[in-house]
Amino acid sequence: MPSVDVKNAHGETVGTLDLDERVFGIEPNRAVLHQAVVTQLANQRRGTHDTKTRGEVRGGGKKPWRQKGTGRARQGSTRAPHWRSGGVVFGPHPRSYHRDLPRKMRRLALRSALSAKVRDSALTVVDTLTVPTGKTREMVEFLGALGLSKGVLMVIHEREDLVLRSSANVEKVRAVTTEGMNLLDILNFPTLIMTRESVAAITERLLLDTAASTADAEATNA
Repeated sequence: MPSVDVKNAHGETVGTLDLDERVFGIEPNRAVLHQAVVTQLANQRRGTHDTKTRGEVRGGGKKPWRQKGTGRARQGSTRAPHWRSGGVVFGPHPRSYHRDLPRKMRRLALRSALSAKVRDSALTVVDTLTVPTGKTREMVEFLGALGLSKGVLMVIHEREDLVLRSSANVEKVRAVTTEGMNLLDILNFPTLIMTRESVAAITERLLLDTAASTADAEATNA
């Protein structure tokens, strides 16, 4: 069972915390991680890109010159694709890039990312994550006590406006709740800071599928 040291606001070790190996100690599934990342990136796309076809470009309703006798190539409209300011052939149009990913695969991807953080010693657990007045200086001092400065994702159990406000102006530092934590953030930030409460909440959420699978297996065997 993996375990990590628990630190206080001064960077001192005040205890240890045993992590559930089903969440923080599995072998990362690279295939599922890749599929989850592609899905999340695709779902972030707005899909509002649009180009005009020759039927949508303004003008060009009149035939530029008569069909024969001019010595020039026959043309029907100055808004044809080969004309300057003409329409676009096979250009992008509004569409949805939405992808679906099964819930079990999403949770497996999160468990794989968290296990990779533990394996790389990139997870720091603190007993509390609070800033008295919500000043940026206090957050910088807190991170400095932990030996960190940039590339930090902080996961708190519930929304705390002072923590969010104090971290907003710190470069490459982001604070999210357990509900707002997503796979890309975990992978993009080199270091992950979590509180005891957030570890417990995330462990409980990511083990729902495991508990359901165990119950179904026991019912089948019975």
